[in-house]
Amino acid sequence: MKRILSVLFIAASLCAPAAFAQSAPNTLAKIRAAGSITVAFSGDALPFSFVESNNQPAGYSIDLCKRVIAAIGRAVGIADLKVNWVIDTVPNRIAMVAGGKADLECANTTASQARMKDVDFSNLIFVDGGGFLVRADSTVNGFADFAGKSIAVAAGTTTERRLNAMLKDRSINTKVVTVKDGVEGVAMLESGAVQGFASDKIKLIGLAAQAKDPKVFAMLSEDLSFEPYAFMVPRNDSAFRLEVNKALTQVYLSGDIDQIFLKWLGKLGRPSGLLAAMYVLNSIPQ
Repeated sequence: MKRILSVLFIAASLCAPAAFAQSAPNTLAKIRAAGSITVAFSGDALPFSFVESNNQPAGYSIDLCKRVIAAIGRAVGIADLKVNWVIDTVPNRIAMVAGGKADLECANTTASQARMKDVDFSNLIFVDGGGFLVRADSTVNGFADFAGKSIAVAAGTTTERRLNAMLKDRSINTKVVTVKDGVEGVAMLESGAVQGFASDKIKLIGLAAQAKDPKVFAMLSEDLSFEPYAFMVPRNDSAFRLEVNKALTQVYLSGDIDQIFLKWLGKLGRPSGLLAAMYVLNSIPQ
């Protein structure tokens, strides 16, 4: 009996690595076979990712993403790789990458431990902080002033989770209204349906800039959270993640990142010391 159990144990040990290998995705092979790559992104996250008037994706993250896509094309031997761009919400983009319906996600998505249960992330592409947009004529001057009022936040985002946690920690009685996206949140704020909209600060700036009258809005100086952005990639596919990170490294070290930053974020000034350090620390040495 002991000998039989030993044989069974050895057989199971030999089979385990094979089973794991079969479950791990091979995104590069999938892209090579299809001759195309499917990329999920946000359509309302100016200046990171949005849809231009010609119905094409654009933004800081999209420019970075296009360089990554070109590198992936070279890695699979397809110079003119077809790109299928798909717009969706954060929860749906996570599900698309986790389920293999998208090969890559390029937007303003925060890398978090909770999301790493379903997807992996590239090296960081940006660091931002969460904040609050209010009406310029509002009596809200700080987070505590939201007591008895309402705040809109996009459903399924890290901002939603941190907003609820902050309200609980500070015992502030505020109604949280979940919305589909930033456009809906700003529309509710503009109409007076809510007294604030919580999101990443640079995204809030972009949304306010696109409004009919940007002067209607103001940004609170108070921070809500720290938001490290990265591209989502399929979980447990180290070969694909390496190609993505190699491409990002090339952008950071070649100086191309300076042009991309200036194009989309130059009006806000030069990169902060934290962001400049992030570019260096997220470059992979050969």
